[in-house]
Amino acid sequence: MKLKTLLASAAAVVSLAAGAYAEGTVGIAMPTKSSARWISDGESMVKQFEEAGYETDLQYAEDDIPNQLAQIENMITKGVDVLVIAAIDGTTLSNALENAAASGIKVIAYDRLIRDSGNVDYYATFDNFKVGVQQATSLVNGLKERFPDAESYNVELFGGSPDDNNAYFFYDGAMSVLQPLIDDGTINIVSGQMGMDTVGTLRWDGAVAQARMDNLLSAHYTDKQVHGVLSPYDGLSIGILSSLKGVGYGSGDLAMPIVSGQDAEVPSVKSILAGEQYSTVFKDTRELARVTVGMVDAVLGGGEPEINDTETYDNGVKVVPSYLLEPVSVDASNWEEILIGSGYYTEDQIK
Repeated sequence: MKLKTLLASAAAVVSLAAGAYAEGTVGIAMPTKSSARWISDGESMVKQFEEAGYETDLQYAEDDIPNQLAQIENMITKGVDVLVIAAIDGTTLSNALENAAASGIKVIAYDRLIRDSGNVDYYATFDNFKVGVQQATSLVNGLKERFPDAESYNVELFGGSPDDNNAYFFYDGAMSVLQPLIDDGTINIVSGQMGMDTVGTLRWDGAVAQARMDNLLSAHYTDKQVHGVLSPYDGLSIGILSSLKGVGYGSGDLAMPIVSGQDAEVPSVKSILAGEQYSTVFKDTRELARVTVGMVDAVLGGGEPEINDTETYDNGVKVVPSYLLEPVSVDASNWEEILIGSGYYTEDQIK
């Protein structure tokens, strides 16, 4: 019995030592609940931080910049130990982060880079350039598959929100694949609209994307067929598809154009299974939460977080040490293996 008691005491000491730094409060500032993706991010982080022994303060700002600033300032005033911030506009937080630094609060940029501040300690995200590469690659593959007899393809480009640093990485990654095909005439951008300053979609708003697609169709496609649309996010894809269906695409002999996406949101997965949206890019928010919890553990424990990129993300003041996770391209051929097989969704949620 004495030996068992001794072993139990030793185990308790080890357990306490292992969890010694898992104390404190983590302030989590998320942009909006209008996207299922951000709800999932918030839930994953709260679950994993609380399992690690932390208290959490999760706030959503509903894409209102002053609201997010007020939420962050309130977290600083309440004395959180670390801030995890997915910024609405990555250029608006410099003053708030000066206050955080003055209070000794470490800052982790979550998914979206915070720009123009030296007070961003680490960045947890996905390989955003690769997301764009995957979107464009699936677009090109889909064009060849669905329109095998076409000599060239008529395509339109959509970008993400210009105030989100990731949007430029998505666009640049996609154009690394598409530009050579545009240059050799394989792909025609019929409207001529290119570049993030022209094709960006403020706040990732699906209604804005739908209205722009309506305009593109009426201005440039009355006597031409659109074969594909580069869309960087599922919420935009749904709006784009509504516009296309509104003028008869996907019915009769007018084939649905190839439309890409991102975030594997349930409506888009269902759309893929219905033969409308062609593909999406899956980013496992549980893994991003796990990396972020690891960063906080290391920061509060006086150690160095695991980092795998120290070159890519220059925020205008410093290169922010980053951890990049791998995105996965999903379409009708692998959705079940990737999304159901990983436990991210149940089959009931999709069907």
